[in-house]
Amino acid sequence: MKKGLFFVLLCAVWLTTPAHAQKFGYVDTEFIFSKMPTYQKALSEVDKFTDKWSKDIQDKYVEIEKLQKTYQAEEILLTDEMKRDRQRALSEKEREAREYNNKVFGYEGLLFQKKKELMKAPMELVQRAIDKVAVQRKLDFMFDKASDFVMLYTNPRHDYTDYVMEELGLDPASTKAAAGNTSAPKTIAGDSPAINATTKPK
Repeated sequence: MKKGLFFVLLCAVWLTTPAHAQKFGYVDTEFIFSKMPTYQKALSEVDKFTDKWSKDIQDKYVEIEKLQKTYQAEEILLTDEMKRDRQRALSEKEREAREYNNKVFGYEGLLFQKKKELMKAPMELVQRAIDKVAVQRKLDFMFDKASDFVMLYTNPRHDYTDYVMEELGLDPASTKAAAGNTSAPKTIAGDSPAINATTKPK
């Protein structure tokens, strides 16, 4: 639905803008992020929080399992009232574990907020670099090859990824060469191969 709406709006803009005035380009933000040390550091921090919270939740369920086994072993010796007390305690522990899991990994939970916080700085750096390149090159449109908008074909002469990387202090030549020899570091959106463009747009 979003892609269709975006395409309609894009067509409307193109139709209402003089053809000679249109100048557009694209960048691959996924590739750029995969080569940014600050972004990779942020990803590592996200992983640390994910591991910590996952372990906390796992510990809660391990404790619940132990309580269940203890209850089952002692059930025959307990009075009805004692059984009810144990069952209530187990139910309460299970409820707490579920609520904590939702608090951390649920919609806009702690992990989402932490990820948003840690990714803010590198994402703003990239956005500022894109804005600067777009102004310098007098572009009317700048697309993201890594976005949900499907680009079925991209002419390398419209690729401004190198310019953005240079603006960020990254060396496109060395990073692309490294990408060809080793697997690209993971990113939030997933792994992405290096762009095959060898020429810069003017």
